[in-house]
Parts: sequence; C-alpha cells; structure tokens
Amino acid sequence: MASRISTVSAAAAVAVGTAFLAWSIPYVTGNPSLLSFAPDFPIRDYPFSNPFLRMVTTPEPAEDYLCRSQSYQTEIISLDPLLIYIRNFMNPGDITALLSTAESRFERSEVIKAGRELRTADRTSSSAGLPRDDPAVVCVINRARSFLGTMLSDGWDEMGPSQLVRYTAGQRFNIHRDWYDTPRWANDGTNRKWNRVASIFVVLQDNCTGGETHFPRVTAVSKQLGRERAQDAPDAADWKWTRDDPVWRNHEEGGLAFRPVAGNAIFWVNLHANGTGDYRVAHAGLPVGDGLKTAMNIWPRQYYASE
Repeated sequence: MASRISTVSAAAAVAVGTAFLAWSIPYVTGNPSLLSFAPDFPIRDYPFSNPFLRMVTTPEPAEDYLCRSQSYQTEIISLDPLLIYIRNFMNPGDITALLSTAESRFERSEVIKAGRELRTADRTSSSAGLPRDDPAVVCVINRARSFLGTMLSDGWDEMGPSQLVRYTAGQRFNIHRDWYDTPRWANDGTNRKWNRVASIFVVLQDNCTGGETHFPRVTAVSKQLGRERAQDAPDAADWKWTRDDPVWRNHEEGGLAFRPVAGNAIFWVNLHANGTGDYRVAHAGLPVGDGLKTAMNIWPRQYYASE
C-alpha cells in the first residue's frame, strides 16, 4: 500500500511540475524584461509555428510562375565594409509568387536572446519563413547564389533558409547585426559550425512612407547623384518618396539610409577575413510612417571545421 501511495504521489508531483513549466515558459519568454541582462543576438532564420496552436497551410504558387533570367545592375556604395546596391534583383513575377507563398505564414518577429526566441520592443515587424522547395524561392536563391560567386564553396557552404519580413505603420527594427558572436553548430550531424557571411535584403513591397534601412557606420565612396532631399523636409517617417528621389542618402545622424524600392536589394559582407563579425554593418529598419513594407532576408552560411 505504501509503495502504491508513493507512486501516485510521484506521478502527481510530475504532473504539477509539468503544469507549472508549461505556464511559466510562455510568461518568461513573453516578458523580455525578465532576461534584459542578456545581450541581443541576431534574429533566427525564420519563425517556427506551434503545431498545437494552429496549422499553417502554404498557398499554391501562381500557376503561371516561371523562373526567368533577370538582368540586374549593381552599384558599389562602400568598399570597406563592402556594401553593394542591386537594382532590379527581382521581377514582378518573383514578387507576386513569393508573397502568395508567404501570406499565411506571417507571425510576430522575434530575436534570439540568451538562447531563447523572444518578442521584444526592439523588433515589432512580422516574419514568414519560406519553404526551400517553393519554385519562386528556389529561383531567387539560385540567383543570389550566382551573384555571390566564389564567396561560398560548393559542397561545403550553403545559402541557408530565407524569410520575408513585413512592416506596417509604426513598426521598426532597432540597430542590430545579422552575424552571430559565436558560430552556430551545423544541424546535419557534421562537426562543423557556421555563420552568416553576408546578407542580401530585397524589397518586395514599398507602398509606404519612411521605412528606410539605416547603416549608421557606413560611408559612401562617392557623393550621391540626383536630387537631394530638401533640408526643411519632414522627418523620415513622414517623408513620401518619389521615383525622382535617390535610393540612398546621407543620414542626418551619420551613415547611409536606403529607401525601400520594390525589386531592389542591398548586399553587404558581415564577416572579416578572419571570420569575426564586422560591427560596421550593424543596421536598423527605421519606422514605417504609413503603408506597408515587405522584404526578403537571404543569409548565406559559411561553414568552419570545428577544432
């Protein structure tokens, strides 16, 4: 009898402990202030939905989507660190197909802090992970891989998963960097680690005011050509860009700010030659005033043999 009572008590204790853990984890992870002592880490590649909360269905891509060769133009903005502006990296067909695939997948964006995925006031956008086998995703990722050339080693490095990120009125992403302080372990069973060697940020929707991408520590190699923004213009979040405006400008607080232009992209290198992260490419998604901004994050992974 005593043994049976002991077994029941142990089972009850496990049940109570499990219930407390299930209650406490969402509370802790939903309150970033409880972990404010820990530094922010880069955003994860894409959000994973909780299968117990809802099912996520992927819309079928447009039946008439074809992966077409795309002629794009590049402009070197900075040599050290290397930052390149790419015009017409995507065509309207790519954009339509990607938006169709991602529409039902958007969830509140998160960052990694002390090893946990958290929602913070520093990042208020929404994100959608993209399936690697989607035709439009394959097409755009292959285009990005071709652009990178010998930066990646075939059979060793990889492009990694990609995501869409969406900003609506008032949403932003404060200053952050895409690379990790400590390279991440490979999840393929090999004794390797990886880091995001570079970033490609492609704008899909630009029907907004504000929403610039700001690199406070990057200086242009030459003066911007085209009509300069008026000195008495309103704040950036209220500025309605026109097609006559330059795609980037010298930000009033230092560095460069790139306005969202659908189809265009920014490429930059995240790591120094020795594999350490370059703090100069820290950047921010400035607040959107009105409207909607959607973009695609592409993060190629460079792998290292673990010692």
